[in-house]
Amino acid sequence: MTTLAGQIVLVTGANGGLGTEFVRQALDRGATKVYAAARRPRDWDDARIVPLVLDVADEASVARAAADAPDVTIVVNNAGQLRPGGLVDGPFEDIRAQIETNLVGPLLVTRAFAPALRRSHGAVVNVASVLSWLAGSGAYGVSKAGLWSATDSTRMELAGEGVQVVGAYLGYTDTPMTDGVDAPKNTPEQVVTAVFDGVEQGEDEVLADELTKAVRASLGAPIAERAAALAG
Repeated sequence: MTTLAGQIVLVTGANGGLGTEFVRQALDRGATKVYAAARRPRDWDDARIVPLVLDVADEASVARAAADAPDVTIVVNNAGQLRPGGLVDGPFEDIRAQIETNLVGPLLVTRAFAPALRRSHGAVVNVASVLSWLAGSGAYGVSKAGLWSATDSTRMELAGEGVQVVGAYLGYTDTPMTDGVDAPKNTPEQVVTAVFDGVEQGEDEVLADELTKAVRASLGAPIAERAAALAG
């Protein structure tokens, strides 16, 4: 259980719709400083927010960020990318880019900031997706399924050192990534509220909406049934 009050938070992908909301709500809940990390950071006009250059898929960039922000106590691995295309016929560079950003990136960031998190008995939040458990989204789903597994294994590795590891799972959310998607969407505020509530309540997983809860509950069903439901 990790209260946000008094914490120093790193948010990756801070320029996006969800990232901006993580920054805002962390401060609203009492964080004293937020590192707003992005490949091209923007100005925030708030002394409590520190822009930080960070490309999560670049090991050298991650190492520099960890050196520049040694006081971090909570990491929010939010940076991600989605590219169209299938696993069989889609451009392989797009497959690789999504896996490096969505899966390898959070691992690099967590590893780099682990010493600070161990010292502070802090927390890691990995922002995954309902597509961690649904086929059909190409490399994006593969990367998020991998992040689900990595989150659970990371939790086991850090549990004895007092570091909370939270997996956050959500359906379509109204951000630039889902522009053009004609489906019901969460708001960033709803998602971040659910995630930070889960962090402060000591949860291991946050299922941010009813769709995600239903899909998570279906994992025990035979794969043929799940595939048929998805197709329907």
